[in-house]
Amino acid sequence: MRWQRALLALLKERKDHSIALAIDTSNRPERPMLIQNIVKLFEKLRPDTLLVQADFKIRDVSPVGVATIQYFKHGKSSYTEVLEWAAAQKIDTLFYITDVTGYFYEELQVDYEVFWLVPDDYMPRVPFGKPIRVA
Repeated sequence: MRWQRALLALLKERKDHSIALAIDTSNRPERPMLIQNIVKLFEKLRPDTLLVQADFKIRDVSPVGVATIQYFKHGKSSYTEVLEWAAAQKIDTLFYITDVTGYFYEELQVDYEVFWLVPDDYMPRVPFGKPIRVA
């Protein structure tokens, strides 16, 4: 329950920030209800959140309340396109639900906050930003 309070506090503290929620859709997660509950939390607290669904490319960007999440089975994931999209959209804080096994161009400049929401018991090292285990 600690991660729920932490996420709730982060969203409340950033009430004046532009935020986005990205989901790595390269594999079906072990806990799909957990992902749905996180999306519902964003929908309730920040209905203005854009939900970005991506694997090796962005598949969909839509308001968090209307999106239907679609997962793929190929296992390839790249964070580059989502990180570039967030910079172009002037997102202040990006929350990214992923197992952190994807890749990105190392030359990429990330000048905004990134929180990696990891729905797994294993917490890998993140390349930048802050990891939050949501399992």
